Amino acid sequence: MRILSIPPKGINPKGNRVPTAGYSTTKEGHLKRLRRIEGQVRGLQKMVEEDTYCIDVLTQIVSVSKAVQAVGMGLLDEHVHHCVRESVLEDSDEGQAKIDEAMNAIARLMRA
Repeated sequence: MRILSIPPKGINPKGNRVPTAGYSTTKEGHLKRLRRIEGQVRGLQKMVEEDTYCIDVLTQIVSVSKAVQAVGMGLLDEHVHHCVRESVLEDSDEGQAKIDEAMNAIARLMRA
């Protein structure tokens, strides 16, 4: 079985220019939020190690989940306004593929 990996900048089926990530201009903000989330997760580990009251741990889990969801929604927003928009303007077939991809991402976020 051959395992294929998706390149860091995404799949570009036409082989033309390499697209930039839709979040390139806000990358540092996303990284800052993700580092904060990482700290919250470490805090959760400590809470469990210290046998913190269940409800307090669950409250923090909700907080972490919401923070991750907010980062995801921000990335999705930037993807639609940059990557999807650009694809739709350049090529209707590629644009439709990007719309379908975005709709699948939205569905995954809604289930999370």
